[in-house]
Amino acid sequence: MDYGFLSLLPPLVAVVMAIKSKNVILSLFCGGFVGTLIFASGNPFLATKSIIGDYFFVQLTDSYNAGVIVLVIFIGGFIKLMEKSGGAQAFSKSVYKYVNTKLKAQLCAWVGGILIFFSDLGTPLLVGPVFRPLFDKLKISREKLAWILDSTSSPVAILIPFIGWGVYIMGLIQAEFDNLNVAQSDYATFVEAIPFQIYAILAIIMIPLVAFTKKDFSQMKKAETEAASGEYSFEEDLKAGTSNARPSMVIIPIIVVFATLFITLAPLGFPFKKVDGNAFRVALTMGYFFGAVLLMAMIGIYKVKDFKETFKIYVDGMKGMTDVAVTLVLAWSLGSMISALGTADFIVNGLKSVNFSAGLVPGAIFIFGAFVSFSTGSSWGTFAIMMPLAIPMAHAFGIPYAIAVGAVLSGGLFGDHCSPISDTTILSSTGAQCDLVDHVKTQLPYACVNGVIAFGAFIFAGFTRSPLAVALAVAVLLGVMFVWGRKEEGAAERD
Repeated sequence: MDYGFLSLLPPLVAVVMAIKSKNVILSLFCGGFVGTLIFASGNPFLATKSIIGDYFFVQLTDSYNAGVIVLVIFIGGFIKLMEKSGGAQAFSKSVYKYVNTKLKAQLCAWVGGILIFFSDLGTPLLVGPVFRPLFDKLKISREKLAWILDSTSSPVAILIPFIGWGVYIMGLIQAEFDNLNVAQSDYATFVEAIPFQIYAILAIIMIPLVAFTKKDFSQMKKAETEAASGEYSFEEDLKAGTSNARPSMVIIPIIVVFATLFITLAPLGFPFKKVDGNAFRVALTMGYFFGAVLLMAMIGIYKVKDFKETFKIYVDGMKGMTDVAVTLVLAWSLGSMISALGTADFIVNGLKSVNFSAGLVPGAIFIFGAFVSFSTGSSWGTFAIMMPLAIPMAHAFGIPYAIAVGAVLSGGLFGDHCSPISDTTILSSTGAQCDLVDHVKTQLPYACVNGVIAFGAFIFAGFTRSPLAVALAVAVLLGVMFVWGRKEEGAAERD
């Protein structure tokens, strides 16, 4: 049956509800319920029965989906232990005596954000309080620290396939491959999409580029000027109850996670050969479990916390992933519903009827994803809404799936970075202890520069299908920074 324009209602309702409510779970549910209402000819009782029995239960009983949810829960426990152990603060404190210049401080904060790759929310909460006293001492603005935190949280996490972000995204990708009956690996597609995660790569690269060249601009330059004239005291900022923490409490558990993953999968040819998705998830779950057990033991050995409190932290971390699990089930359900309604086919046919160029598809996906993410403040919600549209569009127009996935992820991140209601934006300002509005104002020009460059790169990628798009984007960023730097120097000389 051809549902025509009605097929657009579920994703449109999800987007509008997300903008209005700022609640991803409610938005995805409302979008899905509208879909079942269409199938049930407007009968709300049958629609409720259908969304529960035909979608929620089906998605939960799928072995792939169940494996993803179990993995996400174990990741949650490990992350919470890392956040509360004090190991990250101890690690950063140990390098204080070597960090005595603005350049070193910015680069160390950048490296610290990259090292806390396993948690986008953990980066501002762990790295921020550790480096804030150092930034104050060296008279670097807290807005600069908030920008570094924001640019090494989600942009780093989204590039890693074996943490919560990667698992979540691969789950969305696999659901669309199943709907299209495409025999493609979600893991392989994610890895192939890494060079096309252009916004994330630009955001990460921009930090050392600004640090080395000292080419701050716009509102950030004003913030740096004000910080340079301020007076601050340098104080230790370790959390209460974690004074016995050791740097090894960060390093060793992460090594254990990696070692377990490679030891378990190496006999299967990993990382040089494709590994069955279920085997990958099992090995990764084992790694996070062993890493958590070791970390709990270290917390006890160093007398940071007693076992009862430590185990409670671990369980609370698992419980904290409930929202992620619910979001996944709702996203899978909405994606399946959109596929059944033929939403993507309706959009594709409409675009083809107006001779829309296939080369413009990645750019269009990027822009729409950025709009949804900015409006909702949620990149994860954006991925859930956009992936069921982007992958079928790529399939229909002959665009490589990796480019479409990269456009979705880049657009989601760009909008998220610009949005004042994003959780990472809020946490980054909190971790740096700077005003939220000031953080948004100083970060926005940097994000927009990267966003415009990324959009152009996706137009290039759409027509050429080449991963060289990211190299072009980086080259353009270097050029922009050089020109902008010369402009700022000229303005300073005139003053």
